[in-house]
Amino acid sequence: MATGKLYLIPTMLGESDPAEVLPASVPNIVVNTRNFIAENEKTARRFIKTITPEVPQPELKFSILNKHTEPSEHRPMLRPCENGENVGLMSEAGCPGIADPGAVIVKLAHEMGIQVVPMVGPSSILLAMMASGMNGQNFAFNGYLPIDKSEKKSALRNFEKLSYEKGQSQIFIETPYRNNKMLEDILQALHPETHLCVAADVTLASEYIRTMPVKSWKKEKTDLQNRPAIFIIHRFR
Repeated sequence: MATGKLYLIPTMLGESDPAEVLPASVPNIVVNTRNFIAENEKTARRFIKTITPEVPQPELKFSILNKHTEPSEHRPMLRPCENGENVGLMSEAGCPGIADPGAVIVKLAHEMGIQVVPMVGPSSILLAMMASGMNGQNFAFNGYLPIDKSEKKSALRNFEKLSYEKGQSQIFIETPYRNNKMLEDILQALHPETHLCVAADVTLASEYIRTMPVKSWKKEKTDLQNRPAIFIIHRFR
């Protein structure tokens, strides 16, 4: 029996028209898939209902993958593939495996000889990088910065130094309810000539993407509270 495939299914980044951010190939795969791995079953079902309302919801089976999932639970999630059925791995927002716990399942699939099929969809990280005007040839995603103020300040200055010495743009994120504080800390820690890009609500009607030197940001009034955002810094030579 041929093994099934693991499809990496992208989702929207917020309340937007699926047709504007997802290619037709995504609903075409979802409509024929019954086994899914997701962080939250409720939101995953809502997404599936939105893009493929014809799919009978009672037929869907979900495995939950989040910070509470034990490593011993990973392999059973891919058992349908071993039985010849496809499995869809979904992120809460954007692309599976990118700033997302799904990478552990993808790694396991490779170890088990299961074909992994990434599907085209929105990544706030790449979209922000594209729109930033910074170095798309050399950049690094650093995830979350330390919460401690002094450690965060040290991390920011280290990223600034790396960007200056290596020409490498530095990308990071913050929990949305702490975004305003993050922006405040960035403006306090970095050199006035360092460029900062803030990309909030990417692909949504309220999308906001702006790149300016730190000295210009200090004159800007921007409310990022509770808005998913990407921060990118670069100190140009």
